[in-house]
Amino acid sequence: MIERYTSDRMKEVWSRQSRYSHWLEVELAVIRAWCELGVVDVGIYDEIKKRAYFEVERIDEIEKSVNHEVVAFIQNVEEHIGELSRYFHFGLTSSDIMDTALALQLKEAMDLVLSACEGVLGALRKLAIKYKKTVVMGRTHGIHAEPTSFGLKMALFYNDMKCDYDRLRRATDGISYGKISGAVGNYAHISPKLEGLACSYLGLKPAPISSQVVSRERFAELMTSMAITGATLEKIAVEIRLLQRTEVGEVFEPFYRSQKGSSAMPHKKNPVLCERVCGLARLLRSYVLASFENIALWHERDISHSSVERVILPDSTTLLEYMLGRMAYILENITVDEKRMEENILITKGAVFSGGLLHKLVMKGVPRGEAHNLVQLVSFRAMDVGRELKEEVLSDGKIMSHLTEDEVEEVFDISWYIRWVDDIYERLGI
Repeated sequence: MIERYTSDRMKEVWSRQSRYSHWLEVELAVIRAWCELGVVDVGIYDEIKKRAYFEVERIDEIEKSVNHEVVAFIQNVEEHIGELSRYFHFGLTSSDIMDTALALQLKEAMDLVLSACEGVLGALRKLAIKYKKTVVMGRTHGIHAEPTSFGLKMALFYNDMKCDYDRLRRATDGISYGKISGAVGNYAHISPKLEGLACSYLGLKPAPISSQVVSRERFAELMTSMAITGATLEKIAVEIRLLQRTEVGEVFEPFYRSQKGSSAMPHKKNPVLCERVCGLARLLRSYVLASFENIALWHERDISHSSVERVILPDSTTLLEYMLGRMAYILENITVDEKRMEENILITKGAVFSGGLLHKLVMKGVPRGEAHNLVQLVSFRAMDVGRELKEEVLSDGKIMSHLTEDEVEEVFDISWYIRWVDDIYERLGI
C-alpha cells in the first residue's frame, strides 16, 4: 500500500521484519512443543532460542540463489544456531510456518482495524445523542419525503457500524487458526498433539483439518467483512456529501482555515475527505474477488494464492484502518447547520405533511384510494401556486367535510414525526 494511506503501526505489522519475526516465533513454538513431548531436550530449546536470529538483507542474498523465501530464511537462521540446526524446522513444511505466522500478523492488523472501528462507533453515538430531537428533512429518491431526526440518521449508521464491528470480530476469530500438519495435512512427520501445543503457545487454535494450507474460505470471509465495513463507511460519506451540496447545506465535513478547496475557485469547500472514503471503498471491494479466487487450489495446495495475499491482505487492512480513522475525524469535527435544516423543511410549504394528511383521512373513514386522490390534488394545487398546504387544505371543502380545524393542526405538528425516537434509542441501547 502507498505511504499516503498507511499508518506507522500498520506499516510495522506488515513489514518484512515483522513477517520473519513471526516465522521465527512459530519455529521456536514447534521446538518448544517437541520438548514438551520429550523429543528435544529443554536445554537445546533454550540454546536455540538464545542464538536464533535473522537479517532481512541476508535472506534476500540467499534467496537470489535458492529462489525460495522460506529456505532462505531457514539457512540464515541456521547460520546463527550452528550445530543445533538439525532441530530447526524439524518435521515441518513451509506452509506450516507461513500460514501460522500469517494468522499472527492478521490478528495484529485486525486489532488496529477494530480499534479504529471503535473510534467511529464512539463518534456516531455522540452525534446520535446530541441531535436526537433535531428535526431534518427525510429524503427518498433525493426528493423531500417526511421530516425525521438527524440523530436517527446517526443512530442508523451507529447500528450499521456495530454490526460491522461484530462481523469483523467474528471473521478475526475465523482466521485465528494455525496449521502445523505437514506437507499434505496428514501429520506424516509430526502429530496433532504437537500442533495443538505449538498453537497454544502462540495464542491460536489448531485448524480442525488442513491440507498443506489452511482453507482459504477463512480469508475470504475476513475480506468480505472488511469490504462490507468499507461499504458502510461509504454510505455515511455519501450522506454527508449529499447534505453538503450548496443547495442543501445542512452538514459539512471539517475544513480548516488554511485549506484550499480548488486551485481555480477560491470559494470552494469540497467534501474531499468523504470522496476519498468513497473511492477507497471501491478498491477494498475489488480485493474480495481475488480472495474468492484463492479458495480453489490444486489438490493439497499450489502457490497461486501466495502472491495475491501478499497484496490484498496488507492492503485491505491498511485501507480499512485508514478509512475508519478518516471517518472518525470527519464525524468528530462535523458542522451541523440546524437552522438550514429547519429552512429546508419549509421549502415545500408543508407539502411534506401530505402523508400525515392521508393517514388522518383514512382514520376518519375515507377509503384510502379516495383519500390519496384528494391529498394529491390539494398538494399539487398548493405547490403550483406557491401556497402553504395547510391553507389550501383549510379552504378545500371536500377535505374539510371529513376533518376539523384542530385535526388539520395535528397533521402539521412536526413533533409527530419524532415521537418514537426515545423508543428506537432504547432498542439500540443508546
